[in-house]
Amino acid sequence: MTFPPNLDPDLRAALEAAPPLSYDLNTADLAQVRRGRAAACLPPGAGTKVSDVDADGLRLRVYRPAGAGDEPLPCLYWIHGGGMVIGLPEMDDSRISRFVEALGCAAVSVDYRLAPEHPYPIPLNDCYRGLVWTAENAAALGVDADRLAVGGNSAGGGLAAGLALLARDRGGPRLRFQLLLCPMLDDRDDTASAAQFEEAVSWPRGNNRFAWKAYLGDLADVPVYAAPARATDLSGLPPAYVDVGELEVFRDEDALYALRLAAAGVPVEFHLWPGAFHGFAGALPDTPIGRRSTAEQIEALRRGFVGGGI
Repeated sequence: MTFPPNLDPDLRAALEAAPPLSYDLNTADLAQVRRGRAAACLPPGAGTKVSDVDADGLRLRVYRPAGAGDEPLPCLYWIHGGGMVIGLPEMDDSRISRFVEALGCAAVSVDYRLAPEHPYPIPLNDCYRGLVWTAENAAALGVDADRLAVGGNSAGGGLAAGLALLARDRGGPRLRFQLLLCPMLDDRDDTASAAQFEEAVSWPRGNNRFAWKAYLGDLADVPVYAAPARATDLSGLPPAYVDVGELEVFRDEDALYALRLAAAGVPVEFHLWPGAFHGFAGALPDTPIGRRSTAEQIEALRRGFVGGGI
C-alpha cells in the first residue's frame, strides 16, 4: 500500500510494522468481512465490567466501572461503526472502556441490525428504540437519565447525529451531548475530500459508495435522519464534539456539519487531526496522535455530561 506523503510519521511507522486489513466491499464476501472484523475485537480494560441485556429483543451491551456502587452514573449511549454493513458492539469494547475508566461513567452500546439485509430505517430505528429503553430503564441500569450523551464512530457517528435529530423531533430522551467521531453524514459523495481520497488508507471512496447504497437502497428522497448532512434545521440539538482525520473521505462533510451546527447556535468543538486517516484513534490508540485524540474526546465528554455547552 502506498501511503500519503503527509501521513503522520507515528501512524506511518505503525502501519508499516503491521499493515492494515483492507478490502473492497464491492467485490468482497460481506459475510467473510464481518467474521474477520468480529475476530479482531479487542477486550475491554480490566477496570470495566461488561454485561449484555435484552431490551425487548434488542441486545444492549452495558459498561460500568468495576467496583462502582449502585449510584446512577452519567451514560454514553454508543453506536458502533462499520458503514452500516459490518460491525458489532464488541469491536468498541476497548475504546469504550477507556471512556468508562477515565470518567467513571456508564455506557450502553446498541447491537443494531445491519444493511443491506436491514436497510434504512431499520438500523436507526433500532438505535432509537435502544435509547428510549435505556432512558426508561435507567434506574435498573444504574444510569442517570438526565445525563445521557449519544456518540459513535464512523457510521455510528452518522447514526448518532441522526438519532439526535430524531430525538429532538419526536420529543424523545433529552440528550446532554453528542460525540461524533469521523461521522458518516452525507450520501451525496460530492466533496473535495471524497474525490481526493478515492484510494485511502482506511475506508476508500468505493467502500463508502457501497455502504450508502446498501443502507439507502432505492430511496428517491433521502431523509435527513438517514443522512444528517442533508438537514436544513440543526437548531435545538445538543452540544457536539466532531473530529475527523485530514486524510479521509469524511473530512469535508464533517467540517461543514460542525460549522453548520455552530451557525444554528449549537455549541460545537471541531478537531481536524493532521496527517490522520479514517479511524486512526480506534485502530492505533497507543500512537502519540491516538493518545492525544482520545484524551480530547474524554475531556469533551466530561464537559458534555455536566451540560451547558462544551
